[in-house]
Amino acid sequence: MSASHAPVSADELAGLRARDASTSGADGTSVPEALLNPEVARAVAEYLFERGWSDGLPVLPATEAVVDEFLKHTDRDPEEILAGLPQLDRVATVRDIALHAAMAGCRPDYLPVVLSAWEALSHERSARGGGWQSTSGPAPLVMVNGPIRHRLGINSTGGVFGPGFRANMTIPRALGLTVRNGFGVVPQELEQATQGVPGRWTMCLGEDEESSPWEPHSTEAGVASGQDAVSVMLVRTSEFIDNRSFRTVDELLEDFADTLQRMGPWIFRNSSAVIVMNPAHAQALADAGMSRDDVRTWLARRSGRTEAELSRVGKGLSDRPFGPFDPDHFHPVLAEPTATNLPILVAGSPNAAISMVVRVFSTWSGRAFPIH
Repeated sequence: MSASHAPVSADELAGLRARDASTSGADGTSVPEALLNPEVARAVAEYLFERGWSDGLPVLPATEAVVDEFLKHTDRDPEEILAGLPQLDRVATVRDIALHAAMAGCRPDYLPVVLSAWEALSHERSARGGGWQSTSGPAPLVMVNGPIRHRLGINSTGGVFGPGFRANMTIPRALGLTVRNGFGVVPQELEQATQGVPGRWTMCLGEDEESSPWEPHSTEAGVASGQDAVSVMLVRTSEFIDNRSFRTVDELLEDFADTLQRMGPWIFRNSSAVIVMNPAHAQALADAGMSRDDVRTWLARRSGRTEAELSRVGKGLSDRPFGPFDPDHFHPVLAEPTATNLPILVAGSPNAAISMVVRVFSTWSGRAFPIH
């Protein structure tokens, strides 16, 4: 649980005064406040801005000593290549990734999650190809399971997509800084996002396994229950499903189906999505005797558009290689009702029955990866 904080006054923000008290440094050690120098800190931030190494927010300096402190939290070879863009002939080693995790504001003990996230991304076709440079500007969605959520303070309940939790904000930011500085994918240069996805480098959440009526998401994705795991995919955007007044689970599922089948891009014949389900919605479905697979099967049958409906907005599929189609032909959103096409995880606060549909950019490997 997050501690309650009183508002900070303007006087408290005005400057750091030398006192006998101490504060915690990035490596967990105590730093006397007398050694803190706000002017130097601002100068370092400006130095890093000027060199183009920032994503637009201040980054922290990553000295060799700091990076070495991060590397103590993994047994991987620092020179192991863990990520890359073959078409640009650019790669990122474990040391490179540790450096960007430090710059992003991660604690050293976050590094295993960041490394496993890159391992997961390396199995995503879109992340190995043109995803980072796409006109959609997709975001990596990092989903964490296992006890590590509690050890690192990864939020899985209230405000799970919002600010206020260091691990949730800095772990995906470390991915973004690697893409920017390591691969050279910079906005309006190699990155060609038309508008981009809000929250592109801030989407990380834990599954609220304790409130879920089902097995953990990572178990469906191949990692044993109780083991620390991460799943990552590139996503386009997210949409609320605010349904607090449903009387039957069919009404609730119709609402989910209505969101899933909204036009979206329809670039491909089928697409995938993630449902981040509120504990109240999940419990209602479980109480009705439905498993995750039951939910997927129900939604796969009903979520889609006819050829006529797509044609009315210029997105008909008849002129594609797999056409033509009769006007009343039904195109399902999901190719099949599988965990790969529609992963479902439970997260968020139960204070209101609000869930989220997150649209997957292309496809997803369907795999979770152990965090070592």
